Amino acid sequence: MRKLTRAAAAALLACAVTLPAATTATAAPAPAPAATTTPDRPGARLNLPAPTGPYGVGSSVLHLVDRSRTDPWAPEADGRELMVTLHYPAARHHPGRPAPYATQEEARLLLKGVPVEDPVATRQVARARTHSVPDVRPAPGRHPLVVLSPGFGMPRFTLTALAADLASRGYVVASVDHAYESSGTTVPGGRTLTCVACTVMEENDWTKGHLVTGARAADTRFLLDRLTGPRPAWRYASAIDPTRIGMAGHSVGGAAAVPAMAADRRIDAGVNMDGTFWDAPPADGLGGRPFLFLGTDEFHRPGGGDTSWDTTWAGVRGERHWLTVDGAGHLDFSDAPLILRHVGSPDGPLPADRAVSLTRAYVAAFFDEHLRGEEQPLLDGPDPAHPEVRFHRP
Repeated sequence: MRKLTRAAAAALLACAVTLPAATTATAAPAPAPAATTTPDRPGARLNLPAPTGPYGVGSSVLHLVDRSRTDPWAPEADGRELMVTLHYPAARHHPGRPAPYATQEEARLLLKGVPVEDPVATRQVARARTHSVPDVRPAPGRHPLVVLSPGFGMPRFTLTALAADLASRGYVVASVDHAYESSGTTVPGGRTLTCVACTVMEENDWTKGHLVTGARAADTRFLLDRLTGPRPAWRYASAIDPTRIGMAGHSVGGAAAVPAMAADRRIDAGVNMDGTFWDAPPADGLGGRPFLFLGTDEFHRPGGGDTSWDTTWAGVRGERHWLTVDGAGHLDFSDAPLILRHVGSPDGPLPADRAVSLTRAYVAAFFDEHLRGEEQPLLDGPDPAHPEVRFHRP
């Protein structure tokens, strides 16, 4: 079996999710060609790290359509479609069958870019153990809400390890697939939406990145309306505390937190995990609301290759945290390193499980402090248990 290096696999995956086929929807998968590589554990499904909090985890899936807007990537569509997975603290630990990680077609389209086009690998990833049970009763009380937005071209399920962990700690977490912005999003009716936006961005050399973040900010506002409004779309919406809302995202999903917060005062705190910012904060910043910059050390340290972090840091103004992770790559703030390792790519400088653990720890600490008011020494400075994390105060 040929092994892919982590860097090569990450590059292939990143390329795949930004340069998909031109088709906008598929009703059924095309016949798969011979596999380019095979999983490192034949016959074994992918197991995500178990959540670390005291609660069991439930999950629900919603299909929402905002017909008040024209989809920016598919104007002929009937409104703007969102697929949303809600992870939440369950009333008790359930031994039931775990919720699926992805549909077969979603998994196939993501793996196609590694490139792995093996039906066995596709099934193993689609059936990954998620540690959540569908539609069980939530834990009593009202819980803070966190919206998660994935990287450009990446489906929402690539943030499942973080979402399930936050849910186990007492958060309701809404992971969002933004229509036509992922390698593949399965929607009701047997359709799978592919990444039309990827082609648009490639043709324009990403000069229109603000269109992506703007669309995601509008998606987030619509989602909050449907989860916390007078006629909520989720049967357990009473479990959400609408006065405590955060947003986090990977890559462009993290960058979208700034325009989302600027447009919607309901969002109390934001996190950008390694995304280039496309939108300047308002002249008055974010009204004092806190923000976490969490990224790769090589590229996102102060004065590093991405100067948008320096300018956004100055514009946010309120309580800010700038952390970088030594040895991390761009995809290490998602489930991607777990998937890559499963299909034959060895760990990089930062092992996959360690990357997940660090992301979980610091994102949870940030929201615990700023949505729950629980002081978190982990955010005060370097911690000997997390030596990879560097603190910056430009």
